[in-house]
Amino acid sequence: NNYGGPLKNLGKVEAELSRVTKDTPGFIVAGLKERELTFRNSVALHEAYFANLGGDGKASGALEKALGKAFGSFARFEELFRACALAQSGGSGWTVLSFHPERQELTIDWSGHHTQSLAGAAPLLVLDMYEHAYALDYGAAAARYLDAFLANVRWDEAERRFARWSG
Repeated sequence: NNYGGPLKNLGKVEAELSRVTKDTPGFIVAGLKERELTFRNSVALHEAYFANLGGDGKASGALEKALGKAFGSFARFEELFRACALAQSGGSGWTVLSFHPERQELTIDWSGHHTQSLAGAAPLLVLDMYEHAYALDYGAAAARYLDAFLANVRWDEAERRFARWSG
């Protein structure tokens, strides 16, 4: 529901946007564009999240080295990523390791909504911190969900994304 709904609704919004004319009231266009952004980002973030699951949680390669350089060590990166994620527990949002191609910089970004992200950033590692992602399996124990997530990260997928944007 939390992925399929936005995917289906994105198609509906795009169909409505195709009918916009110069006479369409601005508030209609603005509302449709806001929903388009929300649904498009929801789909993109969910797809990135699903794709970076199913690994062994062991980082290696150029991305691991870059994380060590950017944050002082890989352990420090993980500490900061966990802190950002747990700050969202009991609420909603995304924790994203992002790469900024223009600045060649890695950051950990917080998003409380599908439309909040840093412009120009490419998501490398995406964590869904909306309660629906963990409540059925972990209840309110967001830290246990985070442990399971990190133990199952497909770092090769994050590495692939990093190579795409940093190369």
